[in-house]
Amino acid sequence: MPEPSTAAKPRRQGRPPTIANARDRILDDAARLFARDGYDGTSLGELAASVGITKAAIYHYFPNKQEIYEAIIVRTLGGLRHHVSQATAQVSGPDEALARFMTAHADFFEEHYDGFLTMLVGYGGMENVVMLAEAQKLRDEHEQALRQIIAEGIAKGVFRLVDIDTTSRAVLSMLNWMVRWFKPGKGRRAASFAQDYCDLMLGGLRS
Repeated sequence: MPEPSTAAKPRRQGRPPTIANARDRILDDAARLFARDGYDGTSLGELAASVGITKAAIYHYFPNKQEIYEAIIVRTLGGLRHHVSQATAQVSGPDEALARFMTAHADFFEEHYDGFLTMLVGYGGMENVVMLAEAQKLRDEHEQALRQIIAEGIAKGVFRLVDIDTTSRAVLSMLNWMVRWFKPGKGRRAASFAQDYCDLMLGGLRS
């Protein structure tokens, strides 16, 4: 899937970086530094040194640190939406769809931990209206896919009658809260915790 488009790109400044995939490298290293040191604790100079380019070269792609932060959010949400939609494309029923949704969400979170940490615990508000609209669209599509799974389960009599919005928020809260305590590479995979959460949800959802 092509990388989600971001805002209309500003006029580029500085010499273009000579490294391969420079834009993605900038976002990868920025997410790692933001996750480790915080948004305010990371300077563009430190980011440039991490990537191995000049600070001026960063301006070829991003006008400021805020735009880098917002690009991380849009890229993370776009990747999450794509990964989960593929995982739930062919399932045998709503209970399997819910499990696939939750474990795929957790898998992507673990594989893109720095981006998730930056998005959920980082600096905060988005300022670029175009990127904000895209982030909201991706978030809404992700949440709507979950609501559809729950609604289908209710319609087929697999799940008992519950408030769909409240239930979907509970599922996403459990998944997103993992960013507060889960550490990749230390013990169980994130998907195994998501499966445990799913089992708890299904125990309360099944009719």
